[in-house]
Amino acid sequence: MKIDSALQLLIDATNRGDSKAMLEAFTDDAVLIDFGRVFHGRSGIAQWDRNENIGTQNHLEITAVRHMPKSTELAITVSGNGFNGTGHFLCNLKDGLISRLIITS
Repeated sequence: MKIDSALQLLIDATNRGDSKAMLEAFTDDAVLIDFGRVFHGRSGIAQWDRNENIGTQNHLEITAVRHMPKSTELAITVSGNGFNGTGHFLCNLKDGLISRLIITS
């Protein structure tokens, strides 16, 4: 499955537990919405990462990719010490980085 390099960086960095690299996938002013909770900028996303992602040793597996004109949707399976199950990442890119990431079921 072919995905943009920023999305691949998000997945790979999460899976190896590299928070610094994971944050580099996002623009400085990115917005991440996780089941309605909103995190602004890299500092907000770092907080989300500590509490919900790498901080709970998440492992992400892409199960499907859908490319749309202005966004990409990833179907994922999450395992780790937090949420376990399936979900979707709806991603918008700006200048090759993630500017908006919406996480849903």
